[in-house]
Amino acid sequence: MKGRSVILGAWGGREAAALMVDGRLDDLIVSADAPPPGTIYRAIPERPMKGQGGLFLRTPEGRVFLRQTKGVSPRASLLVQVTGYAEPGKAPPVTTRLSLKGRYAVLTPGAPGANPSRAIRDPERRAALAALAEGAAPAETGVILRSACAEAEDADIAEELRALAEALTKILADTGTEPAVLLEGDGPHALAWRDWTAPADVERGADAFERAGVLDALEALADPSEALPGGARMTVEATRALVAVDVDTGTDTSPAAALKANLAMAKALPRALRLRGLGGQVVVDPAPSPKRDRKAIETALKAALRDDPVQTALLDWTALGLIELQRQRARPPLPL
Repeated sequence: MKGRSVILGAWGGREAAALMVDGRLDDLIVSADAPPPGTIYRAIPERPMKGQGGLFLRTPEGRVFLRQTKGVSPRASLLVQVTGYAEPGKAPPVTTRLSLKGRYAVLTPGAPGANPSRAIRDPERRAALAALAEGAAPAETGVILRSACAEAEDADIAEELRALAEALTKILADTGTEPAVLLEGDGPHALAWRDWTAPADVERGADAFERAGVLDALEALADPSEALPGGARMTVEATRALVAVDVDTGTDTSPAAALKANLAMAKALPRALRLRGLGGQVVVDPAPSPKRDRKAIETALKAALRDDPVQTALLDWTALGLIELQRQRARPPLPL
């Protein structure tokens, strides 16, 4: 089935959203018990963790961990925002650098300026968007105008800016002293509307996943091994310490088998990690290939990661010839 489809339904009793592209599962968001990224708390500092360079804070929903501790006063409440999901048994990470994100705009307190997305290349449209954002945010607050603004109606953008500014003003004016939730992070359906902005058909309902074939794709994710073009295979396995990725040339015995398998892995890896909700340290063991091929593999992997919505940094090659990545924990791991 050609085209894009957004499926808003449920999986395992949890709210879930799936993106199908040409009949293939391309992205997946499932709700979790942990607070979703974007949640803003009024939190109370507890004890510093000098060895870890941070401190724990108390919120109504449990402890969170803050790394940027400069200027934090003991026992004085402060505003923090959840930045991602934590490893099992650890506190969710938070930051004091708040941001409010919508479908068309992002408000960034403390970083003033209007910045249209680089994906919007038309100079006239960029200028019009910058003018639209002028004065729309509270003082000393920046506005990032997302790529969805390119085709959006100005009235819709202005309305969202008004709503975001109103919410941010209320949060920044908070004077409470007890732990509280000031803003709930977006759930899967809201995230799908916010981030999957390309034109798509939309299916809704408790049985939408079954009707759209998403359940079959989820069942396939239970197998850590994934076929690559040319008979090669990639295996993605999560351990407590890291995510291990192994590349095997499989049935291909040609001289270029290793390079072809590694290039195929580079293209397929972001999707494999995204669908399984895997992040943190990722170590790739590529098919054995000479050092002269490393540049081509890096280029292919960087290009694939550039189009991935989850922030991932390619760090380096190890002495053993492994590739190290650091990936944001933007999604909870799937309970496969």
